[in-house]
Amino acid sequence: MEGMSATVLKTPSGRLEGVDRGDGLEFRGIPFARPPVGPLRFRAPQPVEPWSGLRRADVFGPVAPQNDALSIVVRRALGRSSTQSEDCLYLNVWTPAADTARRPVLVWIHGGAFTLGSGASELYDGSRLARHGDVVVVTINYRLGALGFLNADGVFGSDNGIVPNVGLLDQIEALRWVRDHIEAFGGDPQRVTIFGESAGGMSVGTLLGTPAAQGLFHRAILQSGAAHNVSTKEKAADVARLFVEELGRDGASVAAVRGAPVGALLQAQQRIAAKLGVALGILPWQPSLDDTSLPAPALEAIAGGRIRPVPTLIGTNRDEWRLFLLGDPRLRSLDEEAFERRVARTLRAVVGDDPELVATAIARYGPALGSPLERWCAFQSDRVFHAPAALLAQECARAGMPTHTYRFDWAPLLVGGYTGSFHALEIPFVFGTLRSGLLRAVLGFSSEARALSRTMQQAWTSFARDGQPSSEGLPGWLPFTRERPRTMILGPRSGVHEDVHGPALRFFEPLLGGREGARVRDFPNPSAPPVGALS
Repeated sequence: MEGMSATVLKTPSGRLEGVDRGDGLEFRGIPFARPPVGPLRFRAPQPVEPWSGLRRADVFGPVAPQNDALSIVVRRALGRSSTQSEDCLYLNVWTPAADTARRPVLVWIHGGAFTLGSGASELYDGSRLARHGDVVVVTINYRLGALGFLNADGVFGSDNGIVPNVGLLDQIEALRWVRDHIEAFGGDPQRVTIFGESAGGMSVGTLLGTPAAQGLFHRAILQSGAAHNVSTKEKAADVARLFVEELGRDGASVAAVRGAPVGALLQAQQRIAAKLGVALGILPWQPSLDDTSLPAPALEAIAGGRIRPVPTLIGTNRDEWRLFLLGDPRLRSLDEEAFERRVARTLRAVVGDDPELVATAIARYGPALGSPLERWCAFQSDRVFHAPAALLAQECARAGMPTHTYRFDWAPLLVGGYTGSFHALEIPFVFGTLRSGLLRAVLGFSSEARALSRTMQQAWTSFARDGQPSSEGLPGWLPFTRERPRTMILGPRSGVHEDVHGPALRFFEPLLGGREGARVRDFPNPSAPPVGALS
């Protein structure tokens, strides 16, 4: 890296040569587990083996195998290109200094519908967040898609050689690495905050209730993700059965699945994603219940008091579903009849046929909310994001966990405000990467956006420091309680409001458990953004 010098650090696993940026240190591509290849494919991650000599840490490691379904424009806007490999268990660290300051640590879990992404995205560059908040920032990779979340117990029986939830176990192994190594980077292993967006936020929600993760983190931030996306054993078996069928005749045995070429695995998972309705917010590749790593849903573990309570910050964006409208040109001419068909088809995929429920939903999301397109966006935003987040906040507060919530309302002035506060828009505000790639033209020169970014960085790092998301740019951020469900609105007019997502929760709460309990069906897709569009 031109204009930067090397820096050497001694860690429990060996010596690392990173980069001194002048205003902080950066270490890229650090292995946190043994490569999950050969006999370790579909196996739980194994601790990294120490190395001798000096290991360079100035280049990002390979990303997990994934279908590159996003357009060239979006990829250039959101991330760096990188080599794909099953040898993908690497993380990256940004720190103000490798000293004895014992700074708060923030560990980022990326999104991507559990099928896309990596910790190397330009959006997740941790240098500004580390510098402005005097914290240590870590971004991680984990196995994705079938390689990370295939649960074949319902197809081949238990002890079949394919361990369920290895992608989740990768995240836990990364947290163990942080516990054992982060002090060498100037971090405090007793003040670790996990944070993530979309599938990353869903991962954080799942880790809240995962037994093996308890004690490895001390605060949690969930951005546009909750504790809701956990498949039942039955749903996981349905997905696995379809996946094996898609692999073809030779895929009907454990040996054939374990030995299939990566390309064949990716093609099969992409085909079943189209069948199972990714566009409906139903993710085939996500954590699933099993007898070892995830014996119960996180919401159940929280409600039953079976977890270590930690301060939790939960939030969503006002217009989440606007992002997914970009992948479906048919929505531009959505009329009333098509809107009602989409609602009916979506609810049928969730709970089966229920004409009365469909009629109630259509009435609730009626013309008073705007055009059929605006109503579809509101319906999906509430169902997939707002209601699950409100439910998790309610359960955390009920369990006595210090809980704060937010809604991100800032929107770029694009296409007459068409984009709204869309899914993932808050990420560059949190990391201070408003000028990354093509975002520079959209966000980087707005003084209002830069001020909000500084406010959010201060709130996030304050939360990592002491569990209170305070910032000079905000009024007092009061906690969310059952009696006072207060939410901070982050935007041009930030302030605390009550019961922001209460109406959505009261409508969708009876469906949230039923959605994951329902069997996977081959429903026609009413909307089809690129596979993996959930970031």
